[in-house]
Amino acid sequence: MAFTYKYYNHALIAALLMLCACSGGAATTEEEATVQAQTPVTVATISNGSMADSIVLSATATFQQKSFVKANATGYIAKVNIKPGQSVDKGQLLFVVKTKEAQSIGNAINVLDTTFKFSGVNYIRAASSGYVTQLNHQLGDYVQDGEQLAAISDKGSFAFLLQLPYEYVGLLATNKTILLTLPDGRQLNGQVRSTMPTVDSLSQTQGVVINVNSPQPLPENLIAKARLIKSAKSNAATLPKTAILADEAQTIFWVMKLINDTTAVKTSVKKGLETRDRVEILSPTFAPADRVIVTGNYGLGDTAKIKIVKP
Repeated sequence: MAFTYKYYNHALIAALLMLCACSGGAATTEEEATVQAQTPVTVATISNGSMADSIVLSATATFQQKSFVKANATGYIAKVNIKPGQSVDKGQLLFVVKTKEAQSIGNAINVLDTTFKFSGVNYIRAASSGYVTQLNHQLGDYVQDGEQLAAISDKGSFAFLLQLPYEYVGLLATNKTILLTLPDGRQLNGQVRSTMPTVDSLSQTQGVVINVNSPQPLPENLIAKARLIKSAKSNAATLPKTAILADEAQTIFWVMKLINDTTAVKTSVKKGLETRDRVEILSPTFAPADRVIVTGNYGLGDTAKIKIVKP
């Protein structure tokens, strides 16, 4: 009997140890499952500040006026004082043309007979300041009266030409000053000077002439980005665009708002203005301390267990 009793006690102790081990393992598994169910996320709070909805279009640099330098007599080009791309001033001497009669007599500048009043030398000067964009003849060329010798782009006519879709023409009333961004990152404030009286029949765009005051000369055909403001607010409540989730039809929007450090709930929102990385929240009104998920929010349910991590 003593042996049986002792054996029974040993069996009972072993069973209790096994039960405790199983219970501890189950608890550990549940805790691990709970930890694994937490989604790592980063959060942000609401921000208040100025915000503008805008469109960006291309504007091309151009010289609207060009003057054509022409020969004023038939003869030979005796002197050329310009090169392509050179800047010239109004009244600057460009060409000297010696008539064929003077050429046949000899050196028309030093005529042998001093009583002979015919020189045969004609001086051609720039009619406006600008840049030499074409040079059609060189020293010694024979030219006819009225033949084009060069083309000069008028500095005063330099402007950016913006092709504005006609549905946006109304924006010009509030965009007298337009911000232009050049390909190298420089920014210039342009002033709307005029609009073209015609609309392109295919693209339905209207030309807008924008004057700029650049400290450095700009080349023709340079393409800049022109930013037109559609609407603006001085104190808008905004969130990062990554915080906004939507349905497939892009008609219902929501964010995942934190109710504590480990739980986030789905909260419907109404959007307002949008920029490249921010979205205005019209409703509901968030408190400055309210937190919403900005990364890790995709696919979360109405109520989700989360774990905040540093961005």
